Amino acid sequence: MKYVAIGLLAGLVGYVTLAVLSYYLIGKFSSNSHDRGVEASMTSIFVFGPIGFVLLFIVGYIMAKKMF
Repeated sequence: MKYVAIGLLAGLVGYVTLAVLSYYLIGKFSSNSHDRGVEASMTSIFVFGPIGFVLLFIVGYIMAKKMF
């Protein structure tokens, strides 16, 4: 149970980090001029955030198994 909790915490950090980073990058480099903010927020929240969560959950779980 401890490994899952550490994995969830790492996943939460990964979600927030990747969502904020992708929001900035999409807002900066998107060619969409009409609704750039909406595109950036929706893509960050529903695409890149969950990808960051899954990746860092796996990494956090594996690292917790090796450390403890």
